[in-house]
Amino acid sequence: MIFLRLHVDPTKQIPLYLSSVDNFDTILPDPFVVTVAKMSWRLPCAAALLLLLHLAALGPAASAGSRLRRYDSIFSFGDSFADTGNKPIAFARYSVPVTVMRPPYGEAFFGRPTGRTTDGRVILDLAAQALGLPLVPPSLARDGRSFRQGANFAVAGATTLNSEFYHARGIPGGASKLPINTSLSVQLEWFEALEPSLCATSQECEEFFGRSLFFVGEFGVNDYHLSLKKLSVQQVRPLVPDVIQTISMAIERLIVKHGATSLVVPGVIPSGCSPPILTLFAGRAGAADYDSETGCLKEINELGKHHNSLLKDALRKLRAKHPHARIIYADFFGPIMEMVESPGRFGFREDVLTVCCGGPGRYNYNDSVACGDADATPCTDPSGSLYWDGVHLTEAGYRHVADGWVRSIHSSDSASSGERGKASASTHGSPQ
Repeated sequence: MIFLRLHVDPTKQIPLYLSSVDNFDTILPDPFVVTVAKMSWRLPCAAALLLLLHLAALGPAASAGSRLRRYDSIFSFGDSFADTGNKPIAFARYSVPVTVMRPPYGEAFFGRPTGRTTDGRVILDLAAQALGLPLVPPSLARDGRSFRQGANFAVAGATTLNSEFYHARGIPGGASKLPINTSLSVQLEWFEALEPSLCATSQECEEFFGRSLFFVGEFGVNDYHLSLKKLSVQQVRPLVPDVIQTISMAIERLIVKHGATSLVVPGVIPSGCSPPILTLFAGRAGAADYDSETGCLKEINELGKHHNSLLKDALRKLRAKHPHARIIYADFFGPIMEMVESPGRFGFREDVLTVCCGGPGRYNYNDSVACGDADATPCTDPSGSLYWDGVHLTEAGYRHVADGWVRSIHSSDSASSGERGKASASTHGSPQ
């Protein structure tokens, strides 16, 4: 007997979808939006399909998903916070070993490792499903699949600036091959190489990408974390404007050259709360460097705030320059701070800075014992932890972040629709 898994989210009007045991990347056929108690059932196919048909008959609730769905595809650029499976492929090209294809990665949702650096889904997965689209496939997995509904170019460990910039400066140092050549500019080149398979003419591409949603980032975390292994916070801070300029240029390239009109641009996380950074600075920071309430490193969080402030300024300038494009800032910093400051409110353990899957160390994090190693110690309930294997969050943590991003997208959609309505009314002489 073939089984399907039925997923419904609690009171948030997140799409209902079915996924088979062997293929979790399919949403059938168009999302039905409902408001019910949280469920995650495995049902025989016939029963599950009958339930879907019953929900389809609900009328207004079922049609809400179609009203909310305005995008035909998603294209994503970024690092491990967005990577849906490119890491094992990209790292293999440089003979860099990874543990992300070993249990317990992916087991909380997919039941197996998928190349995502978490226990289940990443923010991009959750956002795609909420928008009524399938999970975005990794672009490097060229296995005959179609990318008409989107492609994900994000690679774990990717930097904003080109890898040569860091290697020329001996960052992070030693014999490390990281960062490998998967920077933002490289990902844009991958996208441009894929474009001819998606559209043939300039007009066709403009129409196709005009119906697409682009995620540009998060970018910046790897630039700063790698640099902090060798440099002080004060020495890293001058790097921020270069990172912001590179992100800004990539956004403009997508708008001007490729016709992107809807872009989501996330800020960076509060790295001062990140277990790898806390471990790195354990011998470098004094008691006064830590926030007395959260245990996070204040100066490093200020670095993240500085990045986000400059990014917002850059986005304001881009909006003024390209008023036809919707450029949405996605807050990554704030939601994580909310979970760190009030872990119980989100169902997380009180020692919220402790990772779920790691090795011996103050935060159950050890740079020499990666999650997936034989010596690693995973927690029994990932949903009770904010941090998964270090800098990465659990699916439970990502869900809170994704909820905020999706609200921002819907808010921007509504505002855009309102402006189009006003313009139409003005054109036809209707009263304002």
